[in-house]
Amino acid sequence: MKSPFTGGTTTQEREIRFLEYRKDKFEVLYHYYVCVDTNEQFTTTELDTLNLNQVYNKYRAKYGIPFTDEIKSIREKYDLSAIKMSEVLGLGANIYRNYEAGEIPSVSTGRLIRLAEDPREFTKLLEMTKNSLEPHEYERVKKKIDHALSGWGAVEDMWAGWLLGNKYPNILNGYRVPSIERIGNMVRFFANRNQPFTTALNKLLFYSDFGHFKKYGQGISGMCYVALPKGPVPENYGGIYNCLVNADFVKVQEEDFGEFVGDKFFTDDVVVFDPEEGPFSEAELETLEYVSDKFKGKTTKKIVDISHQEPAWKDNADSHNRISFEYGFVLKKI
Repeated sequence: MKSPFTGGTTTQEREIRFLEYRKDKFEVLYHYYVCVDTNEQFTTTELDTLNLNQVYNKYRAKYGIPFTDEIKSIREKYDLSAIKMSEVLGLGANIYRNYEAGEIPSVSTGRLIRLAEDPREFTKLLEMTKNSLEPHEYERVKKKIDHALSGWGAVEDMWAGWLLGNKYPNILNGYRVPSIERIGNMVRFFANRNQPFTTALNKLLFYSDFGHFKKYGQGISGMCYVALPKGPVPENYGGIYNCLVNADFVKVQEEDFGEFVGDKFFTDDVVVFDPEEGPFSEAELETLEYVSDKFKGKTTKKIVDISHQEPAWKDNADSHNRISFEYGFVLKKI
C-alpha cells in the first residue's frame, strides 16, 4: 500500500479503540495504515468494512439480533418468500429482504425474528396472519412447522447441536451460524483441489475460517476450533467428517503407511462453485482458493509445523479450550 499523501511506503497498524453504534460503544481491534514519511493515519474501504463489521457483530451478539445468514435460514425453514415472511411478522413489504441483504434490525424486531425460529412461536404468528396467505401457502408452511415439531425434527436439531455446538453466532464460531451444508462444501472444495489427509484438512479449514475473519470480521463455516497436539482442529471433527461422508459430500480412502493408516479425502468429479449459486460468496471463494494454493504440495507434517507457529495454537494448546476468532487478526502464515 502506497501513501496517499506522499506516494511513499506505509505500515499497517492495529490498536484497541472504542467505536459507537446506535448510542452504544464497542471495543474493537481497529486497523489502519500509517504514512512512514508524514506519520499520518488513513484507512481504505476494505479496512473500514473490517472495522465496522467488528462493531456490527458485537452489537448483534450483545442484543440477540440474528445475523444475515440466520435471517435467511429462518425464512427458508418455513419455505416462505421474503415478502410473505414480512407479512407474517408484521413488517413492511421489503423489510425482510433488506435484513437478508445486511441491514440490521432494531433490537425488538431482531428478537421477533429470532423467536420466529421456534416453530411453536411461528405457529402463533402464522395463525394471526392466516388470511393474508393463499390456502396452498398456508398448508405448505404448516407442513414445515409440523415436521420441525415432529420427533424426527427434534432429533435432527439435537444431532446438529451436538455436532456443531452453539448455533448462535459469537466470537468462538466466527460470528457465523454453523451449517452442515457450508462445511460439507468446504471439505468438498479441498478434497477436490488438495486431496488432503484428515490432519491437513483440519488445518485448511482453520486457515480458511480464521483467514476470512482476519479480512472481513467473519468466518465461513460457523465451526468452533480447539488446539490439539497436531495443531488447531474443528471441534468434533471426527463426527462431522463421518456425517459428510455419509451425506456424499466427499469420499475417503484409507492409505497404509506401515505404522499407521491415514484417511485421504477426495471427490470423483470436478467441483466448481459459482458465487451466484451459493453456498459461498465471491469473497469466501477467494479465501478458499488462496488457502488451497498456499498449502498445495506441502506435506501434512509441514502443514502441522506451520500451524504450530500460530498464536492461536500456542496460547491454547495446553488448555484445549475453544479458540477465539480474534486470533485471526494475528495469523502469521496467511
